[in-house]
Amino acid sequence: MRLALVVGGLVLAVLLGFGLGRLNPPPTTPVGAAPATGDHTHAPGTGAHSHGGATVDQGTTADAAGLSVSAAGYTLTPSAVEFPVGRAGELRFQIRDQQRRAVTRFAVVHDRPMHLIVVRRDLTGYQHLHPTMAADGTWSVPLTLAQPGVWRAYADFTVVADDGRQTATILGVDLTAPGGYAPRPLPAPATATTVDGFTVSYAGSPKAGESVPLRFQVRADGAAAPLEPYLGAHGHLVALREGDLGYLHVHPQTGRDGDAVTFWLTAPGPGGYRMFLDFQVGGVVRTAAFTVTVP
Repeated sequence: MRLALVVGGLVLAVLLGFGLGRLNPPPTTPVGAAPATGDHTHAPGTGAHSHGGATVDQGTTADAAGLSVSAAGYTLTPSAVEFPVGRAGELRFQIRDQQRRAVTRFAVVHDRPMHLIVVRRDLTGYQHLHPTMAADGTWSVPLTLAQPGVWRAYADFTVVADDGRQTATILGVDLTAPGGYAPRPLPAPATATTVDGFTVSYAGSPKAGESVPLRFQVRADGAAAPLEPYLGAHGHLVALREGDLGYLHVHPQTGRDGDAVTFWLTAPGPGGYRMFLDFQVGGVVRTAAFTVTVP
């Protein structure tokens, strides 16, 4: 009888301890400023990669992103989606989790915690913006939509969870500028273009479902231009798919390849794509645009 009472007491103590633990969960990491994650590196391929030693869940890079306002448990919620044509406005938005709470912890990737890409649905008017975040998780950035029509805004970010896990996500939302929309056809495919006296060219042929290196060169007066670091590399590349405006993950290669800057592009399927290369010389950022057809 005495032994039974002792064993029963131990069982009761364990059950009480478990119940108290459920009522009083351990404290979580406070929500605060986004931590810097160091160098941002990608290896060719898909899946998780490294942000300064932290595990990042990016899903597969074989699929286009930015096709929805919700993905990976997060939702892009703008305060307004209509802007006057040709007049300066302000885009304000939050990233919310599955409990509709505003997210406030973001990793610094490519030197910024948030990259916002805005382009009209005919892939003209490209803008690469960097909003600022208020304490309540509201992002804001000046925005001018120069032409009437439907525009697409992509929020490219990496959330830091309480346990330190990072989730890279790209969400998209349509914006409107009232007026007659006259879409322009894509320029013909070409591997070279000129921007403000700079000749920008690339070598490489994107293939559907394969990670392919594209080597970009920027030249001025017949010589290699003195490219300056921009967003953690000597260039930043965005690729968008014609039609559904799918956003492609384009991974920069660490370091220079002689005078070239190399990016790894995975086209999810055949079709027309528009690539936008941002580069910096003399403190000025310029954008070179290319049309490419993937067979």
